[in-house]
Amino acid sequence: MSTTALRNSLISALAVAMLPLLSACGGSSDSAGQDAGSGSTADVGTKAVDGAAQLTIPDGTDDATKKMYIEENAVAACMKKKGFTYTPHMASPQAADSSDSLDGQDYALAKKQRQKYGFGTYAAAAYPDDPNAPGANTEGKVAGKVITPDDGDEQGFTAAQHKSYDEALNGIRPTTGTKTEREQLGGCTAEGRTKAYGPELSIEEQMKEQTEREDENRANGLELNGDPELVRLAQKYGDCLKAQGIPVSTTQPTGMFDMVRIDLSEEMPERRPKLTQAEALPLLTKDIAVAMKDLECGKEFRAAYFPKEKANPYWGAGA
Repeated sequence: MSTTALRNSLISALAVAMLPLLSACGGSSDSAGQDAGSGSTADVGTKAVDGAAQLTIPDGTDDATKKMYIEENAVAACMKKKGFTYTPHMASPQAADSSDSLDGQDYALAKKQRQKYGFGTYAAAAYPDDPNAPGANTEGKVAGKVITPDDGDEQGFTAAQHKSYDEALNGIRPTTGTKTEREQLGGCTAEGRTKAYGPELSIEEQMKEQTEREDENRANGLELNGDPELVRLAQKYGDCLKAQGIPVSTTQPTGMFDMVRIDLSEEMPERRPKLTQAEALPLLTKDIAVAMKDLECGKEFRAAYFPKEKANPYWGAGA
């Protein structure tokens, strides 16, 4: 798969968690739902349809993930019609526990992870051969999962052929207009998105949707930050941290659950030096100590916060 083609894989890796933020297109079409059911199988694999490789969709796949399969398959079919090979690829998911252990949402899981990796800041350097260490990239893998396979779709291409391939995949982008208009992808990428998510929205409609998402997000944040139980538990959480000698930069519920981790990361130099294992190990020991204190202080708060946040989804650093 080409460097440009990897864009789809990276989008796929994020889209389950951030699908609302990726809605540059309209809602799913009926045809998308019909395609999702065809060729479904319990085992992930590929098949050939009209000379183009197509991924099979495992039974029980959720709707958001089905759309990613549909998009990749549509891009492959489109590229075949243009005379190119595009290998559809679903980025292997990160370890299922990665986010829950990072933010402490699952206490037992977070405790297990933090006891070894802390907040994950120094884990990759301290354990260079551990593919499960946060931030590890061992032989093209992250958390033991392949994320950037080389499918060789452009192997042996000349510069002119690479250019033609990219134009077929992403379209010829305009050199004038707004930044959003210049960055708008076309070609088979746009066709795949349309197949999976419905007709592309206009720039004006996209901006309107983004404004509506931000307004809803802001309202959800205010709801969470005004919740009496969360306000009380956030204050209790902050008092516990202070008693442990850990600075508290906010007691807003929307900012508390990962406040310590973020504050520590912001204290690091912008250009972080590449640490040797010997340098990273003592830093990891300190990181584990702080991460465990944070987890214990915030246990009661997180148990109350995350269920309420699911009812009022919020993203950001505090409303």
